[in-house]
Amino acid sequence: MNNNIVVAIDGYSSCGKSTLAKALAKKLHFIYIDSGSMYRAVTLYLQRNKIDISKEELVSEALKDIHLNFHSKDYKTHITLNDEEVSDEIRNMAVSEMVSEVSAIKAVRKEMVKQQQRMGRSKNIVMDGRDIGTTVFPDAQVKIFMTADPKIRAERRFKELVDKGENITLEEVFDNLAHRDYQDTTRKESPLTRAEDAIILDNTDLTEEQQLALALENITPLLRNR
Repeated sequence: MNNNIVVAIDGYSSCGKSTLAKALAKKLHFIYIDSGSMYRAVTLYLQRNKIDISKEELVSEALKDIHLNFHSKDYKTHITLNDEEVSDEIRNMAVSEMVSEVSAIKAVRKEMVKQQQRMGRSKNIVMDGRDIGTTVFPDAQVKIFMTADPKIRAERRFKELVDKGENITLEEVFDNLAHRDYQDTTRKESPLTRAEDAIILDNTDLTEEQQLALALENITPLLRNR
C-alpha cells in the first residue's frame, strides 16, 4: 500500500453507501469512486449489445470495448461509458435486475478490480462497493461496512425510483433487493462479506447527517494517527 489514503465502504444494496461516500469525500477533500456504477455501466453495455452473460468468453471479449471514466460536475461524480454520459441510465430497474449476475462473472470482477486499484494508487479516495475492503483494498486504512433493515432499504429505493418516473411497486423493489442480497453474498467471486477490521454502521434509524457524523467520529482518529 502506498501513502495515499483509501476509505473503503462496503455493504448491502440501497444502504446509502454512495450517499455516505460522497459526503465523506467532500468533507475530507478526497476523490469519490463509485465502484457499483462501474459494474452497472458494464451491465448496460452488455444489455445494449445483447451479449449472452452465460458465455464468459463473449463477456471477456466485450470488456475490451468498454472504456469507463469518472468526472465531476456540479459537485457530483458522473460516469461515462465509451465517452457517453450514462449516470442516470445505469440506475434503471433493467440494469438493477442484472447487475449482480454480471458482477459475479470472474472476468468482469478481474477487470474492474484492476481499474479500481489503479485509481487508488494515484490519489486519496473514498470508494464504495461490495468487496472494497476485502478484495480491492484489503489494506485500506479505513473500512466501513454498512447495513440497514431490508424494509427500510426497499422503501428508500422505491422512493428514488418513483421520483425518477419508474413504474414499479414496493414489492418488486423489495424482491429485487432480496435477490441481489442473495447473489451478492453467495457468489463465488469476491462475495459480499464484512472485513474483520471494518466499522459496522447500521443506518436504519439514522439521517444522512447523523450517519456522516458517526462515520467521521470513528474514522477521524484513524486518519489523525497517520
